[in-house]
Amino acid sequence: MSVIIKAGFNLLLSPQIKKRIEETILVISIVSYLIHLLFILLNTQGVIELDQNFFKNPIAAIYTPFSFILLYEVYLLIYYLPKSITIYIGKQYEIITLIVIRRIFKDIAYVELTSDWFQDKNDLQFTFDALTSLILFFLIYLFYKNIKRRSYTSIKKTNDESINIKKFVLLKQSLATILVPILVILAFYTLVNWGYVIYTNYANGIMEFKKINNIFFDEFFSVLIIVDVLLLLFSFFYSHKFHKIIRNSGFVISTILIKVSFLSEGIVNNLLIISAVLFGYIILIIHNLYEADAEKDVKD
Repeated sequence: MSVIIKAGFNLLLSPQIKKRIEETILVISIVSYLIHLLFILLNTQGVIELDQNFFKNPIAAIYTPFSFILLYEVYLLIYYLPKSITIYIGKQYEIITLIVIRRIFKDIAYVELTSDWFQDKNDLQFTFDALTSLILFFLIYLFYKNIKRRSYTSIKKTNDESINIKKFVLLKQSLATILVPILVILAFYTLVNWGYVIYTNYANGIMEFKKINNIFFDEFFSVLIIVDVLLLLFSFFYSHKFHKIIRNSGFVISTILIKVSFLSEGIVNNLLIISAVLFGYIILIIHNLYEADAEKDVKD
């Protein structure tokens, strides 16, 4: 069974495959950016008629290649899942930060430079998103910095613990291998479904277009919640330490907060995203304090 899992893992998540996907995504991103710019040019010249400001402002074209870059970030999240749970969670934070930044590129087309900046809904959302992206960028820096600190304070494992950890890594490889086809199917389904709604019903299509930031990622984070809960449950097989359980539970809560953020709008959405990352960061800090005390006790 382990041979099959490793074969599937190497087929979908090896460093060589990662490099190929990275190169492919870069090419697709560049091509998609040029196509979006072409649509904007044709729209402004009156060759085609598109009502959305999304196809009028050249800055908004950055949104399209960012969407493909986000898909690559999702792949990286799966890629790092077997290697480290904390880095896997960090990739979730990177994804939601990039979603906020991508939203800035879309919403900038609706920004109006007037003296009533704080009275306009679109201008306010642009301000909230800009501030949120800065806060998230700093929190992710702190999060990763504490992961690095943890690597210098690791405690020597016993033989039994090492065997259990190897089994847990194999489990994570299994989950990662399963997640790749789920990612592809989910991306294809959501794209086709969204395009069908816009094509068949213009009124509903406009509403769906306004929710474009949530496409795919709303459903994908639902899948991640299931994965996080499975990781939490299976982690009991190799560790019963209280702080490990709380850390993994906290990461589940953090993912749930990100998922809930897709159901909200305005400043509530921004606050939920910041709260999710901040909660995960504080959980990691407290976990590391427990680890530091445990190492101190071993030395004493």
